[in-house]
Amino acid sequence: MPDPFADLLLRLRQDSGRTQEEQAEAINAVSGRDTLTRREISRYENFENIPTNHTIGHIAAACGVPFEELQREAKAARVRKREGHANAGEDQDAVKRRTLLGGAAISVSAAAEPWGRLAFALSKGSKIDSPSAVALIDRAAELHVQELNLSAWRLQSTVESHLDAITAALPRAGEHERALAIAAGETAALAGWVAWDLGEHDRADAYYRVTLQCAATAGHPPLRALALTYASYGASSPKAKLEFLSQAANDVRGHGNATAAAWVLGRHAEEAAAVGDETGALRALERARFAYDFADHTSEQAWVRFVTPYRMDSLALSVYGQLGRPELTATADTAVGRLGDELSDGGVVVLGDLASALLRGGDVDQGVYVSRQFAAAAQAKPNTMGKERAANIAASLPDSEQELGLHLRQFAS
Repeated sequence: MPDPFADLLLRLRQDSGRTQEEQAEAINAVSGRDTLTRREISRYENFENIPTNHTIGHIAAACGVPFEELQREAKAARVRKREGHANAGEDQDAVKRRTLLGGAAISVSAAAEPWGRLAFALSKGSKIDSPSAVALIDRAAELHVQELNLSAWRLQSTVESHLDAITAALPRAGEHERALAIAAGETAALAGWVAWDLGEHDRADAYYRVTLQCAATAGHPPLRALALTYASYGASSPKAKLEFLSQAANDVRGHGNATAAAWVLGRHAEEAAAVGDETGALRALERARFAYDFADHTSEQAWVRFVTPYRMDSLALSVYGQLGRPELTATADTAVGRLGDELSDGGVVVLGDLASALLRGGDVDQGVYVSRQFAAAAQAKPNTMGKERAANIAASLPDSEQELGLHLRQFAS
């Protein structure tokens, strides 16, 4: 029969986006031993067996949740199993909520949303052990990598669950407070981006605000740059967008921030081009490309993993297309060559920028061809940035492509 703890293990695995085999591999990676199998994960999730405390520690680290909370639930499950009350009637959602949110630990009754709980926890502090802190920090980085391949709706619950796990740990952070505050801010920023991608703009703004609070608490300017650059997409006016990006550019100066600087400066170039500031746009784009020459998007902050060479192509296409620059043709050729056949969500955005740039640049036949490719790809990998580009493309299509334009406008809405 089902048990709340078995269901919790199932939910943790599903929230991580893993199969049973992948969950076993993740736990083995934490333990350093190839001992767990898919079959054992299945036994745990069907309440045929309960993990030992040693294994519970590895599961907690692999899933980014507090060990003590998971251990407590396992202990309660063992009691139920011994007493033959596997279905003791405890509300499963309550178990999940207590375990992942750490509600009792931080008195979250006054804060109904994840960003509120995080803001509350930032003012606290005591002790957490180093392995738990490292597991939470590593999991925050892993989520930014997963963002490259998972859709927003699949990622949202996982990101918010991990934010809650860090929130539960912050009151006991001790010497790890700064590192956990940074990891919390990175996770909150990603939660904001996911919310914005899903059209939940007020929710996104709340996450960005608490990310700024994390940056101030930790004294970590690059984290502020992350929040400001994400927020620039939804800022209320062109002036506000450029102000956000100017501040963000100041925050990512210095060693170790080359990729972040390239992204921020590329965004600044894009927004400057949107308001017709050709000189400012071209200067910012040149600085972005210069910074990217010194960048390694795979080894700097986890949150810059999406700033791939083809994402830089996308920014350049956006700038040149808006300004009607002759560099558009060569940049378009480079972008097409880089994309390949397998498109990530970021690749869909590049296709959209390429189609829009070609149409604005006067290459209508090629622009229509790429627009059709974009329409198919965006339908398969929908996101807010793709929808915005669909609207831009629809506005630039010739009258002979009314059907395609209608399809893109419907997708954008």
